[in-house]
Amino acid sequence: MTKMAPELPIEVDSDTGVWTTDALPMLYVPRHFFINNHIAVEEALGAEKYAEILYHAGYKSAWHWCEKEAELHGLTGVAVFEHYMTRLSQRGWGRFITEQIDLEAGTARVRLEHSAFVYQLGKVDRKVEYMFTGWFAGAMDQILSARGSELRTVAEQVQSAAEEGHDHGLFVVTPAN
Repeated sequence: MTKMAPELPIEVDSDTGVWTTDALPMLYVPRHFFINNHIAVEEALGAEKYAEILYHAGYKSAWHWCEKEAELHGLTGVAVFEHYMTRLSQRGWGRFITEQIDLEAGTARVRLEHSAFVYQLGKVDRKVEYMFTGWFAGAMDQILSARGSELRTVAEQVQSAAEEGHDHGLFVVTPAN
C-alpha cells in the first residue's frame, strides 16, 4: 500500500475546531464509529425503512453539495458529477467510478470499489451501501435543474461487493416515472 496526503483542501478553524472542505463544514470520525452507529440505527428501524430515510436525506444533501461546488468552482454538467465522485472517493467512502452518464437521457452507472462499508462489515450477502443511493439521483437532478431540464431521476443499488459473487458495488440512475 502506498500512502499519500489527502487530496482534499482541508482547513481547520483554530478558534472553533470546525473542519471545512471547499467552504463546507465537515466532520472527521473513525470509520468504525460511523458504521457502528449506522448499523445500530438500521437494526432499530429495519434496513428498508432506514434506506428510505437515507435516500431522501442523501438526495437533498447531494443536491445542495453539487449546487455549492458548481458555483464555487465554475463547473457545469458532467463536470459537476465527476467532481462529486472524486470528492466522495477522496473522503474514504470508497472509489466511485462513473461508468456511464448521459444527461439528456437522465442515466448513469456508478461503480463502487473499496467500499468503507464492505471493509468494515465484510461479505454479509446483502447490499450494505444503500446510504449512497440517493446521492446519485440528487447530484443528477441538481445538474439537470441547473441546465433548465425538468427531467428527474431515481437511483438504485443493483449490487454490492458485500454480496457473494461480486467484487464491487453498482448503482444505476434512471429517469423517474
